Amino acid sequence: MLGERMNRFLICILPATVLTLTTTASAQTPVTQNKWSPRIGVEGKPGTDRSLGEADLFFPVWQNNDTLLFANLRGRFDNQDSLEGNAGLGVRHMLDTGWNLGGYGYFDRRRTPGDNHFNQATFGVEALSLNWDFRANGYIPVGTNEHEADSASVTQFTGTGFTYRAGEERSMSGFDAEIGWRLPLFKRDAAHQLRLYAGGYRFTDSKAETIEGPRTRLDMNFNDIPFLGQGARLSLGLEHQHDDPRGSQTFGLVRLSIPLGGPERGSRQPTPMERRMTDPVIRDVDVVSQAGAYGRTEHITETAEGKHITVLDSTSISNGTDLATAINAAGANTAVILNGDYTDINQLAVLQDGQDILGKSTLLAKTPSGKIVNLTTPSASITGEGDNGSGGANRFFEMANNSSLVGVQASISRSGSALIAQMDNVSNVQIHDNVLHSQVSASTAALFLIKNSHHISIRNNNATVVANGSTGQALAFTDNNSYIDFSDNTLFLSGTILTTDIHTYLLAGGVTINHLSGTGNTANIARCYIVSTYTITGTIKTNGTDMCP
Repeated sequence: MLGERMNRFLICILPATVLTLTTTASAQTPVTQNKWSPRIGVEGKPGTDRSLGEADLFFPVWQNNDTLLFANLRGRFDNQDSLEGNAGLGVRHMLDTGWNLGGYGYFDRRRTPGDNHFNQATFGVEALSLNWDFRANGYIPVGTNEHEADSASVTQFTGTGFTYRAGEERSMSGFDAEIGWRLPLFKRDAAHQLRLYAGGYRFTDSKAETIEGPRTRLDMNFNDIPFLGQGARLSLGLEHQHDDPRGSQTFGLVRLSIPLGGPERGSRQPTPMERRMTDPVIRDVDVVSQAGAYGRTEHITETAEGKHITVLDSTSISNGTDLATAINAAGANTAVILNGDYTDINQLAVLQDGQDILGKSTLLAKTPSGKIVNLTTPSASITGEGDNGSGGANRFFEMANNSSLVGVQASISRSGSALIAQMDNVSNVQIHDNVLHSQVSASTAALFLIKNSHHISIRNNNATVVANGSTGQALAFTDNNSYIDFSDNTLFLSGTILTTDIHTYLLAGGVTINHLSGTGNTANIARCYIVSTYTITGTIKTNGTDMCP
């Protein structure tokens, strides 16, 4: 609100100020001849990091033989979707000692590439002579100096949880200054001159990193361009600057300035210092802003869908009993994030309704302030013999209703039957993006067993089965099931047993599956083994072929 009021005030006051100064000055000093005409300028600044274009109008508001009150309007754009406008008033005065002294003030408004708008006031002073130039500018933010910048937000895993810092883009206050020297390559009164400049800049903010560094410029000016008439000026230049946040930037410069109307008939050739009265105002090219994670630190404790986040670290899990106990303690409707390598896992984790077991994955979460953010969860591996719980093959996970297993590396190895996960009388289970390994020296090696379950999705897993016992299979079905999707999985099956005893899919006797589906699966052994009668609608494709049933 303050920024909007300030903008309206400045927009209203600038024309009034110009009109007042014009009227007052004209009443005090009659002018019989104008030395300085309005000028229009265009500029191009191709750069190593970005390139800019500019157009400006410089016009006298009042003048006499040695003083010029002027207004200046500028519009600027770059190739990174930034736009800026400047409106300013300035005064320059010629001293008898050969110096031109000046001062000016601008109101600046910029739209950044992040589509944020910032305002600032710029004030500057200058002292120009034939041989030396001195300039200094100050930049003061006006109105709102911070806006949200989601692209600069940062989420971080701390080992025990996740933190979030909101991204902000902030305009910065600062100053710059330079000193210039006319290289004595041409006569003092020549229409073309080469000048070398050196200076520096510094911009600060209470949260953003300070931007400061050196800046050098080389300007070659050609006055009175023949085909454009007296007073036309062509400038060629080279500029370089460096600071830590933005790095090194180098710009070329081509600028053309043309008087509108030109001097009055019969006027004499202007002196070099009279020409300098219409030099462009030199200042920083931008309302300087910086984007970063400047918001307060927030600790993320729940997913976007409202599940509590629990992080388990392998350094605090000494054996399989501890892991199963910790997963159980997390409770229902939780996202359990595993971090690290879990070894000797010789226990069965019986999941609760709504539990998600996550290794390396992405997760939508909600911050305490209500932001929905993307979390990248850490990697996790599990090795061991598992346990059979109430019966059946040894396994790591007994899935529950509305549960998931995502992004985990799991390797089970033992002498007797083993598999990774079992789904028994559950629904809405997802097993995605895991790296899985099952190996036995006796009995059956498998990955998954599904029985009396519904709406099961097993997708994009990379899995191996090593059957050195009696049989091996990737996926087995028993009893009554529906809406089973097995897609985009990569399977490799091997072992010391006969190849005919290794199956990609196994259908137990009397199995029923309604709405079986699956595409995009690949396997080195593609075989569907049906024990006896079955009732199935749909099929699983493997290696591009309908394989089961």
